[in-house]
Amino acid sequence: MDIPTKMKGLALLEDGYANAPATQELTNLAPYVELREMDVPQPGPGLALIKVARAAVNPSDIAFIKGVYGQSRVKDQAAGFEGTGTVVAGDTPLLGQRVSFFAAGSGSWAEYCLAPIPMLIPLRPDLRDEDAAGLIVNPLTAMAMFDIAREDGADSFVVTAAGSQLGKFLIGLGKDHGIGALAVIRREAQAEALRALGAADVLVTEGEGLEERLTELFEVHAPRILLDAVGDQISADLFFAMPERARWIIYGRLSPTPPTLAQLPQFIFKQKQIEGFWLASWLRNTPPEKIGAVIAEAQARFAEGKWHTDITASVRLDNALAELPAAYSQKDSKVLIEP
Repeated sequence: MDIPTKMKGLALLEDGYANAPATQELTNLAPYVELREMDVPQPGPGLALIKVARAAVNPSDIAFIKGVYGQSRVKDQAAGFEGTGTVVAGDTPLLGQRVSFFAAGSGSWAEYCLAPIPMLIPLRPDLRDEDAAGLIVNPLTAMAMFDIAREDGADSFVVTAAGSQLGKFLIGLGKDHGIGALAVIRREAQAEALRALGAADVLVTEGEGLEERLTELFEVHAPRILLDAVGDQISADLFFAMPERARWIIYGRLSPTPPTLAQLPQFIFKQKQIEGFWLASWLRNTPPEKIGAVIAEAQARFAEGKWHTDITASVRLDNALAELPAAYSQKDSKVLIEP
């Protein structure tokens, strides 16, 4: 196919990191990116050029464009970490094929982007673009962290922000493997839907009597794994209420306010520990055959209807500055950008 020399993309306006507090709220894109005409990037060694069909908007993308993610911004480069599209150039046998990808060197919030060839994921024909656009960040994180819970040998685990797309994936995995997901949410309105997905129990944090309710929950289930996307005081309270040898695994930071760790002796006398999970590190340190098996299982779960990506909106690239913030503010489902 003919590849143009110019494209539209949402270009980053700043380099490096910011000293701003980490917050996931997005009221305005204009301080961080602008829509502009850009050169179509050229694939160097190990890279492929992708014609983007749909790109995901994840919390990690919002943290990145604000300069508060674990990866430095490059001014004038297109933003966006992942998506789906067609391989149109590069030294790969996947030319012409539909793939999911993780962008590198030029992001997915554009008409074309670059992606590492080893990370290209050929897609099943029965996989929807809506699921393929977010096949990497949330699904692989969910499966990798669920393995931690499974290897622990417990009958249950705790997941915060359980109404998020990733939380729903974890609930489905727990249901299918007989390991109960204890869903922690802020709003009662989410509870029934999560029970229908298979949550073993639901803890709503708003309202009075939270300490008594979580004590009762943990007396019944005794979970030792906390998978946490929030990192606030409630997360800390959950962790310190858990039994001996509990592990607090932090994979996100939705709260801008860090918690107070008031029960430090538990690290000594109850052998508890806090650790982090970052998918990029997992991908670097996991054998390729294991990654391949996880990817195949993730595609199968979508194709068979065990998982489903809930979409708030698919925003046109031309309209993203005006429409994306309002769409992103709708919680518990995904926003996509469509060139």
